[in-house]
Amino acid sequence: MKPTDTSKPDYFHKVVDCQWACPAHTDVPAYIRLIAQGRFSDAYMLNRESNVFPGILGRVCDRPCEPACRRGRVEEKPVAICRLKRVAADHRDDITERLPKPPAKTNGKKVALIGAGCASLTVANDLLPLGYEVTVFEALDSTGGLMRTNIPRFRLPPKTLDEEIGYIIDMGAELKLNHRIDSLKSLIEDDGFDAVFVGTGAPRGKELDLPGRHDTDNIHIGIDWLESVAFEHTESIGENVLIIGVGNTAMDCCRTSLRIGAKNVKVMARKPRGFFKASDWELEDAEEENVEIVINHSPKEFVVENGKLVGMKFEQMEYQVDDKGGIDRGTVIGETIIPCDDVILAIGQENAFPWIERDIGIEFDKWDCPVVDETTMMCSREGVFFGGDSAFGPKNIIWAVAHGHQAAISIHKYCQGEDLHDRLPHGMNLSSQKMGMHEWSFSNNYDTSERRLMPHVDLRERFKNINVEVELGFTVEQTIKEVERCLNCDIQTVFTEKLCIECDACIDICPVNCLTITEGGEEADLRTRLSAPAENHEQALYVSDVLPQTKRVMVKDEDLCVHCSLCAERCPTGAWDMQKSTVLIPYAADEAAPDRQRAKAG
Repeated sequence: MKPTDTSKPDYFHKVVDCQWACPAHTDVPAYIRLIAQGRFSDAYMLNRESNVFPGILGRVCDRPCEPACRRGRVEEKPVAICRLKRVAADHRDDITERLPKPPAKTNGKKVALIGAGCASLTVANDLLPLGYEVTVFEALDSTGGLMRTNIPRFRLPPKTLDEEIGYIIDMGAELKLNHRIDSLKSLIEDDGFDAVFVGTGAPRGKELDLPGRHDTDNIHIGIDWLESVAFEHTESIGENVLIIGVGNTAMDCCRTSLRIGAKNVKVMARKPRGFFKASDWELEDAEEENVEIVINHSPKEFVVENGKLVGMKFEQMEYQVDDKGGIDRGTVIGETIIPCDDVILAIGQENAFPWIERDIGIEFDKWDCPVVDETTMMCSREGVFFGGDSAFGPKNIIWAVAHGHQAAISIHKYCQGEDLHDRLPHGMNLSSQKMGMHEWSFSNNYDTSERRLMPHVDLRERFKNINVEVELGFTVEQTIKEVERCLNCDIQTVFTEKLCIECDACIDICPVNCLTITEGGEEADLRTRLSAPAENHEQALYVSDVLPQTKRVMVKDEDLCVHCSLCAERCPTGAWDMQKSTVLIPYAADEAAPDRQRAKAG
């Protein structure tokens, strides 16, 4: 192997698995250390740079960072990253004066944002401080999009939504509520906007067209039903409810049902548990509330008698597992009828664009979705951009935020007549964390504490009012314990070959055997000759240049390292150092910075 080039931002970025996994690349370890120091406002603002909605996402993010957390490689449970984000949001001071401010004079460019959800709001957040005149069009009478209509209040309080959305709207966006766009062509051609961003989500729930579907009014589309509950149009439901589907929307439907009258709720899953789409914690929360999850039942028919829904017929399924852990299409082994008063369909969502004319230069694919460039977020018609669920189908809020950041860069470039693909690359800073001979600016002791459990409102209390937030947030004591579980994966072990005397001190003291001095070779060969076999091929090996004494190389398995800093403490020559790697993610403000503009002019 050639010596590893650690000057490229992506090398150390990939070592910080939580940040690498986050679509918005939030600097997770850095904000956890700020929380550990009691600097909640600083932690909140660091979060906000990338994810824009720390209080919202601290409650409802799908947490792609947590399965990637390195803590999960040394014990069962990862750090409670998402819930620590909420700690910063809940305990911050007033940060209004620290928010971006719009300039006194606009730049004369007008941008229309369709939909007041997370993607559009992120675009507004990035463009308003640059002087753009932003108008947000929302069909409903309130902001937030699916964050407000599809996430129940017992998970995401309206106060949290209003506060973080208000930070953006108060920068000077023109908000037009109850203003449905019926014609994109008219908006583009008649209203004088320089660019248009579509962030309308995936607002259409999938149907289940089985016998009996249209013979009763007691069969509901999940996302429409949740919206109706959110706006208090629906205030009750039957005592026996079946939820069809087992994604996160299904979990919201079953838990909401219990709060407006249901006594017996079953979630009907067509496949075994290992193939559910719902997050583990969503399933746990539902089962804590005595929701029954029934596996291997495929819907066959709605049973309606004299116009009344009385049950649903299911095929009972059996599956064979293949050698890769997958399952076949299943075999029907029987049928059963389960009684019910209402059925809620939560089997997926789709994009819906009846208001986009098909003769205005926007290309649609075979699923009737716009074809969108994944880098620039622009469709085939110049000046029209998409993001969030409306671009690539249903995902989580954090994905929509990431799309919004990229779309804002593109909109800025488009409005300024620049090449949309000429984007600033990621950068990186490395800074030593040494404070003394054996002292570091971070807590490097490995803490054996188990993951803290989120305290919940008592079961008897949470069903009295649909607005009672179930999760209470971490206590001070829980926060102190949980922050110490972070392994500080952004504090890198940086090696300087010319200082190494090959004394093996670092190898002797490494508690996880991630260091080896050996002869060079090809990667496949090196992986078999290390102190501990490097079996995770998705994680890189660090390979030094040749060492001055024997011309061997230092090899480090990044997969095993727990960033304990013992190698740097033990090294007698300072060949090892602990340095914070900060990945610099460009945003629209960076593209518009005077230095960037001067460089282009030069």
